Parts: sequence; structure tokens; C-alpha cells
Amino acid sequence: MEVSAQHQARILIRGMAWLLGRLLVTLAVIAGISAVLLGGIRANATTAALIYLIAVLVIAAAWGFVESAAASIAAMLCFNHYFLPHLGASTIADPQNWVALLAFLITSITASQLSARAKRRTWEATHRRQEMEKLYALSCALMLTDTSQPVAKAIARQIAHTFDFPAVAFYDRRRQEVQQAGREDLLGADEMLQEAALRGTQFREDSAQLLVTSVRLGGEPVGSLAIKGALPSDAALQSLSNLMAVGLEKAYAQEAANRAEAARQSEELRSTLLDAIAHEFKTPLTSLKAATTALLSDPANRLREYREMITIADEEVNRLTRLLIEAIQTAKVETGKLQPERELQSARSLVSKTVKQMKLQLAGRELRLSAPDRLPLIFVDPELIELAIRQVIENGLKYSPPSTPLAVTVGAAESGVIIAIADQGPGIPESDQERIFDKFYRGSKDRHKVTGTGMGLAIAREILRVHGGGISVQSAPGKGSEFRIFIPAAPEEKIA
Repeated sequence: MEVSAQHQARILIRGMAWLLGRLLVTLAVIAGISAVLLGGIRANATTAALIYLIAVLVIAAAWGFVESAAASIAAMLCFNHYFLPHLGASTIADPQNWVALLAFLITSITASQLSARAKRRTWEATHRRQEMEKLYALSCALMLTDTSQPVAKAIARQIAHTFDFPAVAFYDRRRQEVQQAGREDLLGADEMLQEAALRGTQFREDSAQLLVTSVRLGGEPVGSLAIKGALPSDAALQSLSNLMAVGLEKAYAQEAANRAEAARQSEELRSTLLDAIAHEFKTPLTSLKAATTALLSDPANRLREYREMITIADEEVNRLTRLLIEAIQTAKVETGKLQPERELQSARSLVSKTVKQMKLQLAGRELRLSAPDRLPLIFVDPELIELAIRQVIENGLKYSPPSTPLAVTVGAAESGVIIAIADQGPGIPESDQERIFDKFYRGSKDRHKVTGTGMGLAIAREILRVHGGGISVQSAPGKGSEFRIFIPAAPEEKIA
């Protein structure tokens, strides 16, 4: 925490050099004025006194008290030597001249002090204005703090950037963590920060340009701040502390709101999934019940009729199995625990199998499938990819007229496979296209006309994301929609 002695010595030597340089210039100015007064204009004592006084005032306004005092003494000596009796001597014969010299010296020093004071007040006013501007900029930055990163780290970084402090450390008492920012490190600051936060104290060392202070909210310490550099005024420091406390509390409130929203969405998802599963299971169960009841009530049916009913029952059981798998995979998508079990697959076979399994959902709808024989192999989890494709096809079935066909086209891309699913529905407004892949979102025009959970496209996007692929849409009102699924080709080492 100590400032380098070498650095302090360098600063001191540099300051002394500047002061010595200004004193030499001051003496040179007085000497030059004396030369002009004696050799150039041959001025009398009154004129010389006024010119010396003006020179002292100018030096006082430009530099300060030390330089103007040196100028006053030098001007007094020159005035006494060259313009008062006895000329050319450093003695004063007439006692009245003592009064003149004393008045001249007092006037010069007083003027220099007044000038220095005015200059200092101007600097203080400018400094206060700059502090207010920085505090305003900091308040704006804290209101926009990204809560995805540690709050203490974000606050320390904003303070270091706004005030240009070489080093800043902030201790978050609630999380008991210290975060640092800036060009330098504050070594050994942790203990001082914890003590300041615990006791609400302040430590200030102006020579080392170091400050450690507590940060309070409602009189209770919530953290502490350590800064190194040009220290702010007490008023600015108090405002800075208040801003930090408010920013910290705002970040905590935002985090709590995010957790509450995540919990609400999770609960909403569970409820929606249960409703959707109950609805979807009801139809195949009804068909199964009707088929089995018919088989049991009329044992004299012909073998062909038995076979048809058993086939229906078998298909509905398969559908129930798929629905159960989809429910499990959807839950994994939501919890972020989706772990695909990959294997080499043919994109053409996957799409064909998915379409075949959807015979009941199609219910006579025309689906035009186009897929070349030669396509790149893909390295995917077949169940997940089938689920993603099925979600997009079902979306097209829901949002397009029953009399219109669906077109599913499979083609090779530069680095993978593209599966395009086009419908002849009403199209998607541009304002909705950015949001249709969000969870629970449904189109603004059709959300009350078409049943669904608003999860289908979100599930498809997440499945494709974990496979390194993606999904996009091209649509316009009145012109239908085309969803394009991209799946990357299998790595060469997997094919080999």
C-alpha cells in the first residue's frame, strides 16, 4: 500500500525544478524592466514604481504568491538602487523613502495574495464542476450496469474509468468479496476494506494519495471503497459513496427480480407442459379405448377389421411413446441439461422417418418431400433432430390452411445440410419474426385462433444450437413462410 519513495523523490525534484525555473524567469523580467527604464525611456521614480507594480501583478496572476513575492522584493531592491536617493547606492537617505518602499512592498505582496486567492477559487470552482460532471456520468453508468457480471467488479471498473483513478478496490459486504479495477493493484487492501465496512470508518493518506472509506445505505455499511490517485473533495466523496450504495442496491434488486422471473417462467413452463401433455394424450387414448372396446364387444368381426383396429391401436401407442419422449426432452431443454447422444445419420433418412411418423397429424394433408440421394452425413442425436423437425412441421400445419400443401426440401449446404419447410399460410409480420423463437411467444394475430404452448420453435432452436446448427425464417404477410434448418456436416474423423 506504500507509495514508492523513488516516485515521490522524482515528483519533488520535478516540482522544485519548475519553481526554480519560474523564479529565474521572474528575476529576469524585473532585470529587463530595470534595463528598459534606465537605458530606454529614462523614466522617473513615479513611472518606475508603477511599471514595477504592474509587473508584480502580472506575475502574481500568472503564477502565484511565491513568484510574486520574489518579484516584489527584486523590484523593491531595483527601485531603491536606481531610482531613490542616493542613486546607485543601496542606502536610503530620506526617512520618507522608507515609507514609500514599505508601502510599495506591502501593496505588491497584498496584490499577489489576492491574485493567488482568486486563482485558487477559480480552480476550486472548475474542480467542483468537473467532479459534478463525473458524478453524473457515473450515475448514468451505474444505472446501466450489467448484472450478468459481479456487481462489485462492475462498480469498481466504472469508478476507475470515470474518475481515471490508477487503482480502485471495492468490497461487497453481502458477498464478502473484493474486486479491483484500474491500471495498478492495491496490494494488501483487503484487510483495510473489511475493517472500514465493518466499523464504518475512513482512512485517508494525502501524501500517498490513498483513501479507504465505508459505503453506507440507510446508515448501515454495505461495503467499502479504496481509491488511489487524485483524491476527490469531501462533498464529491460523499456523493460517490451514495451513488455506489444506490447502484449496489439496484443491482441486488435486479438480481432478485431476475430470479423471481426465472422461477415464474419455470413454474409457467411446468404448468403449460402438463396441460399440453394432458391434451395430447387424450386423443390417442380415446382412439385406443374405442378400438379395444370394439374388439371386445364383437368377437365375430372379420380378421381384416381386427387387423385395422389393432393397427390403429399400435399407431396410437407409438404416438404416445413419442409424446412422452418429447416431454422428457423438452424438460431437459428448459433446464439446460440437454446432452445429445450423437451418431452418424443420413439427413434424408431422418426427414423421411419423421414425416412417416406424422401420418396421423397430417390427416390427409399433402406434404411434398424432396431430398437427393447424395447428401453429407450428419453427426447428431436422431431423436432430438427428429423432434426439432417435427416441431417445425407441426408449426406449418397449425398456421396454414388445411387445403394447402407443405413442402419439405432437403439439400446440401457449403458445410452441412439445409432442411427447408415451406407453407402457404398467412405469413409472419416482420415485427414478429424476431420473437417467434422465444419461449411462450406466439404470433400477435393468431395467438387466439391456434392452440399451442408457444414452445415448439424455441425447443427446435435449442436442439439445433446444441448440435452447432441453427434455424431461421423467411416470410412476408400473404406469402407464406419458409423455415430453414441448418445442421453441420459430420467431422471427417467421425466418418472415417
